[in-house]
Amino acid sequence: MSKRLIENITSQYIEAANSLVSKNASCKIVAYVESYDDVFFWRTVLSQLENDKLCFEVMLPTHEKILERGKKAAITSMLEGLGKNMIACVDADYDYLKDGCGMSSYQMLHNPFIFHTYVYAIENYQCYAPSLHNVCVSATLNDNIHFDFVSFLTRFSNIIYPLFVWNIVFVCSHRANDFTMTDFDYIIDISNFNRRWSEVLLQKLTSKVNGKSHYLQNKYPDMRDDWEETDKRLGKLGVTPDTTYLYIQGHHLFNKLVMPMISSICNSLVLQREKEIGEQSKHEAQYNTEITSYKNSITGYDIVLKKNIGFTESEPYKKMIGDLQKYVASLDVSSCTCNMEKSGEKI
Repeated sequence: MSKRLIENITSQYIEAANSLVSKNASCKIVAYVESYDDVFFWRTVLSQLENDKLCFEVMLPTHEKILERGKKAAITSMLEGLGKNMIACVDADYDYLKDGCGMSSYQMLHNPFIFHTYVYAIENYQCYAPSLHNVCVSATLNDNIHFDFVSFLTRFSNIIYPLFVWNIVFVCSHRANDFTMTDFDYIIDISNFNRRWSEVLLQKLTSKVNGKSHYLQNKYPDMRDDWEETDKRLGKLGVTPDTTYLYIQGHHLFNKLVMPMISSICNSLVLQREKEIGEQSKHEAQYNTEITSYKNSITGYDIVLKKNIGFTESEPYKKMIGDLQKYVASLDVSSCTCNMEKSGEKI
């Protein structure tokens, strides 16, 4: 195979390759993703849609044999070889909430071969509140958890929601630099999480958010109507005050809030279990054996959180998998062709 052919694999090429295989072989769909972490996430999602006639291959974008990363690279690879046998699977970022405002948002939402997370990024799914209890149990093998993740993240979401709406208002306006995502993340940052002081942390957060919200209302009175309209629009997109955390920047949620939260709770659970082993051991030899066995059985909470797939009951995930199911249903895998627009046609 020539270098030029390798560097310019398109949907037509994949379709042609599919047509050459045995009738009993699977029809292959290439799915471009943004980064290394996305490979596992999208492989987990897409594997649910595979059968004996259809399979997916998850790939990172390449251009002239140079590995590229990021949403732009994934979509660019798609646009260069757009078609029914090649799709892009990307983080929604704010493009979903922009609702078609701007080229990247319009492109992502209106191209039938680009699928997105609806939530900001895969990290938001990994931090899905109802799944975090099981993350801690999986990491520590200790179920004695006295912390309500759902309640905390629901309250956190309700507190930051008004300011989050302001951030979307500015992002969609010509004043985007007046209140950036970085500015928003700075205001909502909760430093040094400690579950014993969770109430105090939320109170401080409320004070910071209210202060900034009042400042924006007073400085930009002409944008108050925009806030109301954006609030209603976000509701139609499925964003609620209870679930705001799913739509903020994924890395901030993961690294600045949920990871410190999980770290604090898991470290406490491990110490608790080790103390129990010490109290229940009859002699030092038994203690050493049990401690060694326990430590060999537990897993790093950071690894468990990154591999967390307990988000399948969330509403955004159901919409995402629904989009993919419609795409798969449109394919005629018996002949490795589909009923959508012909590959190569511009969307």
